[in-house]
Amino acid sequence: MPHIAIVSDTHVPSRERSIPDWVVDEIERADHAIHAGDFDSNEAYERVVDLAGGPASLTAVRGNTDPATIDVPTTATLEVGGVTFVVTHGTGAPRGWHDRVVETARGETDRESNDDLLAVAGHTHEIVDTTVDGVRVLNPGSATGASPADRATMLVATVEDGSLAVEERTD
Repeated sequence: MPHIAIVSDTHVPSRERSIPDWVVDEIERADHAIHAGDFDSNEAYERVVDLAGGPASLTAVRGNTDPATIDVPTTATLEVGGVTFVVTHGTGAPRGWHDRVVETARGETDRESNDDLLAVAGHTHEIVDTTVDGVRVLNPGSATGASPADRATMLVATVEDGSLAVEERTD
């Protein structure tokens, strides 16, 4: 039963100095990690790659504050145990964010059904676990508690036989 650490919006070093130890532990324990953008620096990206156990164990996308030298796509798709994760950073104002994320997720797949389609995004620094038009939308918040977040948060997902369980982690 794979465990997936889901983080976003680390913003190291512009808003926070480092990734909290408890987040580091969760990423290292996971079978795979997802980062939904805004590493903020090449050093933060390389740190997360190392924590995940190498590039093959990390699915990452570019956020709006990431330097162009971080070589990751703007969207990525990951299949785990019958669940399709579509990862994007998210864009724009909070109003309409959910709809934009769902539109991106649907655009990345050619499936006729949204069954087991999961959109993972960041950008707002707020924890989200909701369903929009049949698509489950997750936002892990900010793994460092970078403003405007009020605390560091992340999600840990467990996939078993096409079923997904998601738990929120915070300091």
